Amino acid sequence: MSDDQDLTAPASRPKGPEGRRLPIPYLSWRDLAVGVWPLVILTIIAFIVALRFVSPAPPHKLTMVTGPADSTFERVGERYKKILAREGITLTLLPSKGSVDNLNRLADPRSKVDIGLVQAGLTTSETSDLVSLGSMFFEPVELFYRGSTDMQRISELDGKRIAVGPEGSGVRTLALALLKANGIEEQGPVGLSSLEGTPAVKALIDHQLDAIFLTGDSASPQAAKQLLHTEGVRMFAFARADAYLRRFPYLSKIPIPAAAFDLGEGLPANDINMLAPMVELVAHSDLHPALVDVLLAAAYQVHGRASVIQSAGEFPNPTAYLFPLDQEAERYYKTGNKSFVYRYLPFWLASLVNRLLVVLLPVIVVVIPGLRLLPQLYRWRVNRRIHSRYNELMSLEKETLHPDITPQRRAELLQQLEHIQRRAIGERTPGSHADQLYLLREHIEFVRESLTRESASPVTTATR
Repeated sequence: MSDDQDLTAPASRPKGPEGRRLPIPYLSWRDLAVGVWPLVILTIIAFIVALRFVSPAPPHKLTMVTGPADSTFERVGERYKKILAREGITLTLLPSKGSVDNLNRLADPRSKVDIGLVQAGLTTSETSDLVSLGSMFFEPVELFYRGSTDMQRISELDGKRIAVGPEGSGVRTLALALLKANGIEEQGPVGLSSLEGTPAVKALIDHQLDAIFLTGDSASPQAAKQLLHTEGVRMFAFARADAYLRRFPYLSKIPIPAAAFDLGEGLPANDINMLAPMVELVAHSDLHPALVDVLLAAAYQVHGRASVIQSAGEFPNPTAYLFPLDQEAERYYKTGNKSFVYRYLPFWLASLVNRLLVVLLPVIVVVIPGLRLLPQLYRWRVNRRIHSRYNELMSLEKETLHPDITPQRRAELLQQLEHIQRRAIGERTPGSHADQLYLLREHIEFVRESLTRESASPVTTATR
């Protein structure tokens, strides 16, 4: 097959006078490879380092511990479940006895619980793995009692029958703390009942109890209205609310104006104060950052509206009493929105793009500058090879200037010069450096002529 029929030659390859295709300018693949290999190695290193910082794909399933049946905690969990379902995340809800039970199950690694609602002010033995995603809402505590006059201090309940809620509930923990602060110990003569909610309200109305602590749904305006309409039942006003706040920093004072529960009857008759701990959304510290964004976006939808005891936009907020605030949650509260990709893309696609960006960005930072430096490195390699021949040539020429050089040594130098020329021609040099190569060959010829001329001079003198 002739050169005209060479199928491997590009169509744009120029032709000589006789129609033959001219050789393609040579590209030194060896020199190119020497420049490419460091770039390849750096790229691999950057890729490996980037992989160490890539979070795993966010899970599409979460488990949340809520509260007793038909409680505020359970209803909040149901609303979260619907919102997260729109993002393709399945939220499994587990019922519980209340905040204390929730916290204990979160602290137990065997429970496989991811998140849960917990009333502020609780403690457990091991919580180093837990973080707070912020406060979600108030859970007001109300104290109703039987009496003919207004009670000024909780200590007046000493020796009375009091409902403080069941074991494992947040209301029981808070009620016992308030009673203890007023000198009423659980081991004392007071009779404690585990009734809560509607059963406790009925027992108070039927004179089976002297006082009851209500919180959550049990402390709703409707329940308060029912009790305030009951003869002989009064609501404790927490006149010293500020003192309680100093003693219990996790409590908040909520002023309730007169007639807030019943405008027609004017109940309560006077302004009163309620105390309320905040409820925090607690999670494990390894919760995926993408899920933190999704959960807080859902929390804004669930808890952001105004109610009798909170203003619009008051919740959720970054206040954390139980555990340190999660770093991703802190960023979310500061910026007020999700990270960029999760704001504009579906959850599954955003999580994929986010992970790819973490991997590709360091690689791009290495590859782009490396590709820009590659031509310079290639030219340096070729120049270095040509300069090496010049170093050999200069060293050889210096030896020719020695006055005592013998004819035998001259012959050896001519052989070395021939070797330098063969190496210069034999080493493949790209066309872009051909001018340097031909200039080197001219200098080689110059040194050869000098050597030949010096070797011929003694013979000429002897003939004369």
